[in-house]
Formats: sequence, C-alpha cells, structure tokens
Amino acid sequence: MSVGKPLPHDSGPLHVTGAAYYIDDVPVPANCLHLAFGTSHVARGIITAMDLSDVRQSPGVVAVLTAADLPHVNDISTAAHDEPLLAEGEVRYHMQPIFLVVATSHRAARVAAARGKVEIEEKTPILTIDEALAAKSYFEGGPITWSRGDVAAAMPEAARVIEGEIEIGGQEHFYLEGQISLATPQDNGDMVLLTSTQHPTEIQHKVAEALALPFHAIRVETRRMGGGFGGKESQGNALAIACAIAAAATGRPCKMRYDRDDDMAITGKRHDFRIAYKAGVTPEGKLVAVEFDQFVRCGWSADLSLPVADRAMLHADNAYFVPHIRITSHRLKTNTASATAFRGFGGPQGIMGIERVMDHIGHTLGRDPLEIRQINFYNKRRVQETPYGQPVRGFILPDMVKALAKTADYAGRKAAIAEWNAGNDVVKKGIALTPVKFGISFTLTHLNQAGALVNVYADGSVTINHGGTEMGQGLFQKVAQVAATGFGIGMDRVRITATDTGKVPNTSATAASSGSDLNGMAVANAVDEIRRRMARLVGPMADVRPKAVEFARGKVIAGDKVWRFAEVARMCHENRVSLSSTGFYATPEISWDRTIGKGHPFYYFAHGAAITEVAVDRLTGENRILRVDILHDVGKSLNPAIDVGQIEGGYVQGAGWLTTEELVWDHKGVLRTHAPSTYKIPACSDRPEVFNVALWDGENHVPSIYRSKAVGEPPLMLGISAFLALSDAIGAFGPTENGAYPDLDAPATPERVFHAAQRMLT
Repeated sequence: MSVGKPLPHDSGPLHVTGAAYYIDDVPVPANCLHLAFGTSHVARGIITAMDLSDVRQSPGVVAVLTAADLPHVNDISTAAHDEPLLAEGEVRYHMQPIFLVVATSHRAARVAAARGKVEIEEKTPILTIDEALAAKSYFEGGPITWSRGDVAAAMPEAARVIEGEIEIGGQEHFYLEGQISLATPQDNGDMVLLTSTQHPTEIQHKVAEALALPFHAIRVETRRMGGGFGGKESQGNALAIACAIAAAATGRPCKMRYDRDDDMAITGKRHDFRIAYKAGVTPEGKLVAVEFDQFVRCGWSADLSLPVADRAMLHADNAYFVPHIRITSHRLKTNTASATAFRGFGGPQGIMGIERVMDHIGHTLGRDPLEIRQINFYNKRRVQETPYGQPVRGFILPDMVKALAKTADYAGRKAAIAEWNAGNDVVKKGIALTPVKFGISFTLTHLNQAGALVNVYADGSVTINHGGTEMGQGLFQKVAQVAATGFGIGMDRVRITATDTGKVPNTSATAASSGSDLNGMAVANAVDEIRRRMARLVGPMADVRPKAVEFARGKVIAGDKVWRFAEVARMCHENRVSLSSTGFYATPEISWDRTIGKGHPFYYFAHGAAITEVAVDRLTGENRILRVDILHDVGKSLNPAIDVGQIEGGYVQGAGWLTTEELVWDHKGVLRTHAPSTYKIPACSDRPEVFNVALWDGENHVPSIYRSKAVGEPPLMLGISAFLALSDAIGAFGPTENGAYPDLDAPATPERVFHAAQRMLT
C-alpha cells in the first residue's frame, strides 16, 4: 500500500539536478517570437499621446500592438471584466501594460519596449487605505457586514473592553519560476499553450474569449511550475492572452516571460489589511462580544479580492466561540497592482486579527495569552456554530494544544524566559503558542469538483491525468500513491502526465488547499471503475464474485488463482475490456450564501498549533527565531514526508510575511521593493536552530481521500506565533504594572521592533 508512506517527491531528483523541464527549458522553433509589455510610468493618469515609431524601428521588432489593435475582447480579469490586457485611455497603476512588443528575441522585445514615448496627464493616485476611505473608493459600493447575536447590547455588559488596531502588510509570492507562457498556432486557427498556471481552464477560457474561439480550439498544458503560492491562479492570464493574440496574428509561436523586476512590479500580491478591533470580556478573559473592521487594500481591479475578503471574514473567529460578533469588511480600490490570491487566500489576515485580540486580552489582564485562548476554544464535546452558521465538528485543537504545550515544555520555557528577561536589559526573549482552524473548500461552491482520466496499458503500466497542477507541493506524487494503492501495484508502474485541458476538461484551480482532496478522489473513482471491469473478467475464471477479487502486491487474487497485474491487463485487452476510465468527484455537504454570510462553506476544518521562541535586541531591533515546535493535523497522511515539508515551508513563509517581507511604495505609487536586493524573504540563515514538526495522530472525521486532510495553506498561519512571540519579547521591555500593550504592526521589521521596544521603555 503506497498511501501513507513517506515517499520522496516524484520530481525531487530532477529539481536538485536541474533536469526538471520548465517552460523556459522547452526548445522552441527557430521562428519563435518573444514578447514584452510597454508599461505606464505613473500610477494614475490619462493617456494623451503615444509615439511608438522608435519601438517599431527597433532591431528585431516584428509587430507592436495597442488596445486598438486587439482583435476581440480586451480583458484578462477572472470575472469582473474590469482589467484590460492593454490600457485604453487611462492608466490605473504604475507598470500597467499599455502596448505589446513582438520581436525576434526576449532582449530585443525588452529594449524596444523601453523606447516607447507615452504621454500621460498625471492624476493624484489613491494609494493608501486612508486615501481610499477619504475618497470612498470601494468595490461593491461600500462596506459589507456579517454578524451574529447583538454586539451593541452585549458589549456594555462586558467586565472589560479592549480596543486596538493592527496594520498587516502584503506579501510578494516570490515563486522561483516567474510568469511565463508559450503559444503555438495549430490547424484551423487552434492554439496550444504551455503556461505556468494554477488554473489551466481559466487560461483556456480567457484565450478563447480573446480570439473569439470555442473552448475546444484552445488546449492548455502545464507540466510543473516553479512555485505558485496563489500568484499563478490569475496573474498568468496576461501573458497567455498576449502570446495567443500575437501567435494568431503572425502565425508563429510566441513566448513571453517577465524578468524578476517586471514580475514583482506588474503582478498582484497578498492583500494588506488594517484591522480595528473591540472586544468585551469577562473578568477571566472569556469573550462576550467582538467587533472587527477589516480594511482591505485591493488595488485597481477586482481580481480575486472579493472572495479573499470573504475568507478573511470567515476566519475572523479562528478557533474561538464568540457569542456576539460583528465583522465589517471594507474592500478598497487603490491605484496599486491588483492584489490577488496568496496562500491562505485572506484566511491568514482574518486569523491574525483574532489572535491579536487574544494576545491583547492576555497582556491587559496580566494572564498568559495561552490561557485566554484555551478558555475561549470551541467546545469539543458540544457542537457550536461559527458566526456564519456552520457547526464545528471534529474540533481537536484543545487536545492538540495541550499535547504540544506538554511535549515542548511550554510552561517550563515560559518560566525560563521570565528568568532570562529579569536579568537582561538589552536582549529579551519571548514565546507564543498559537492555534489554527482553517476551513477547507472553495467558497465558490461550483469549484469544488474535479475530473481525472486513468489509462491502464496492456503491459500493466498506468498513466493518470487530472485537473490539478504541480507547483512543487507534491500533488502529483500523492495522487500517484492513491492510484498505486487502488491497483495494488508499485509506484514505478504509475506515471502522472502534464495537466491538459484536452484530456480533463472544466478543471478548477489548484488552490484552496483542495488539490489532493478533489483530484485524489477523482482518480480513486476512475481506478475503482477499472478494477471493477478487471474483476468482472477474472472473477468467473476462479468461480468467485467480482467483489471478492483482490488487488495487492502487484497481483490480482481471485480465490485460489493469482495473476500478475500486468497479466490481467493483457487479458483485459485481449478480451476487449476497456482499461480507460474517467473519474469525477464533487465535494458533498457544502453550501454558501455570501450575500447574507451564512451557510456551510467548508467540508471540514484542518487544525494546527505552533510554539515559537524568539530573542529581541532593543538597541537595534534585530531579532531571531530561536526555536519552533509544531503539531499539525493532516488527518491520515497520504505522504508524511511531503506533508512535513509543506508544514515547514508554510511556517517559514508565514513567519516571513509577518517579520521580514516588507513591501514599500513611494508617494507616486512606485513599488520600491521590486527585487531580491530590496525585498527580504527568509533565507537559510533565518531558520531556527531547533525546528520540531510532528503530525497529529488521527484521521479526518469526514470521508475524504483515505481520511487525509489538506496541508497546503493551513501551516502558513502557524507563522503567526513568530509575530506574537516578538510582541511578547517587546512587552518584556516595559513595566508590567502599567498595562501598556506592545502594539506591534506587521511585518515586524527591525525598525518596527526597535520603535515598539522604545515605546515600552518610555
């Protein structure tokens, strides 16, 4: 049985040796053309004149396209039709594409694009949350509110009311492989695209729209991505559409890739938030009522901002039952690159808000924030509902947190840190334990489906194609293990082929942590159908019912007869039994009405808990993560090795978001942190000396694929413990009796840590 074994990533050896094929490694025909955008030099303005003569005369240029030259629809948006491929009349953010250069080389296209003369009547851009609020620059016409209970009546009854505000910065995806696409014209005007995308079907649909062709005329293939993290869910549309339009116009293959600086400036990022909160509590710290105002900077177009903001609201409770709660979301339109999907999809920001509240309550009451968290947990024995009306079942966090605190000696280390801090004025230590309850499913219900195609060949080898995409997270390996287990054969007999809209249609994005859940089930259903056909053939040969036929250890066993799996595959072929089957899966028991904020949007919840210990220098703001202990819930793991890797990576990415990764725009709306030299992702030197990860011993309470649980997004929120550990350390610089709160914003850069420590000292 392959499922449950810690098998290495199927592409691991290819990754480390450089043998893995990415789109930029694919040999292109000698007549392939290369594309580059000419972009806006201002964040907001009206295009008054455009002289592209120097661009057209630049060496190697074959064509130059503006919005007026596009053959059909000028749109790359996910749904709102508010995002033109090339600006028409008005520019709305710095580096917005205005014209497209088609040339004989990548360098020739970039050099030519820089020669464009575009005159823009500059307007004052709306860049910040405050500016957007002042201008009433909203998506959806204004703020939306979801609530439960009566906050207005309950809040005055609370023994203590805590109020505050936190700024939470955005985050650059920093995938190792940048955005890239290659389009090749076919017969009859058809088009084949190789695209680094998490959503091949969306690329298919948008290219078809741009060329005014039916979907069947466009085939999109994705073998692997060099990272995605949500940044390739919608941001690849522009390159794919541009390549397809140019290829259709010239009859030649067209390729486009962003250089790193362009990639960082043109594409969207994680949404930055401001969260204002007010919480009423009992003398013991139990929540009575909570108010949240979530201010979301969305950028210039809708992109995926509305569902991201929705998910932030859905996770505003995290692991805690709040009797009376009101959550108001402000989706603000600004002249910055349109913010987009990022691992967690708004959930991290929502969880960060309530975890800040827990920390603030503990500090104000002079209690360990862990105690405040524990007394506010959902009840694991009596089912309680979330603010949006979903029953919280299978809630295991109280047991997980208790187990982690014990195995990692939280209490002993907390006491040791207090002793250290009492004897050290310059360097203080801090510790925090934070939990995660993360909902698994797309909130857009129809996306919770997947298809698969499984082929068994006459020699017993198997190929699988499904709608999920591989971006380094190990999805292909997990799904291959599902197929190998179903057929009872070795992993060497199974091969997963590139995601292809021509093989499996109407796929959903590989997002929302649902890749293994959806595609694993679809493949399992296809495997089961082929097994039934094989069993119906061999069962009568042994005078046993087909249901009694077993598939194990590379054999097919029917009563006292045993065949090799390959022999049965050959027998099926010779007896005209089909060895190809499609599989399909739709997530059950989910529903969601976003207009009222009620329903059952998640199939289940994944859980986790992390302890982070840090040290802070008050003279410089320098800080380090010293130790991390994680206990995470993946149900019955499909592959423990891959799951642990996802947990480690998720934590580091989450800690990076909240500590080092600072995005800076100047007053003109120009992104100044647009390269590795100015944007600080965590490096090897930032890793903690002690990094312990353990998997919770349990299985999913709902019938997911082999009772496993999703692991893509939930671990990122474990990084919140690093931020709150820094807050704990900063709090140690001030006298405990004055009740002052460190009031740290994210990312907690050395500058912010330094100033927060100075405030505590004064």
